[in-house]
Amino acid sequence: MARTSSTLTMLFNLFLVLSLCFPVSMAERILKNDVPISIGLKCESVYGVKSGDTCLAVANMFSLTPGTFAAFNPNLNCDKLFVGQWLCTKAIDL
Repeated sequence: MARTSSTLTMLFNLFLVLSLCFPVSMAERILKNDVPISIGLKCESVYGVKSGDTCLAVANMFSLTPGTFAAFNPNLNCDKLFVGQWLCTKAIDL
């Protein structure tokens, strides 16, 4: 009986250690990007969306990678751009 309890305790502890390591490794993977992580960005130049524009087209127009464009425009839904919407095309680190 004591041996079974000891084995269960060891397996439970192993599970706890692995469950703590997994989120850390996932966070590392999420943080790897082509844009360095910064405290914040200040937009210095904007572009007004015109009919037919897409996020990729605007990013290419200003020689931005998709990752940089996304960093300049957090929470932007590229599937729902509207005419006149302001998009950041140049930003500086704060």
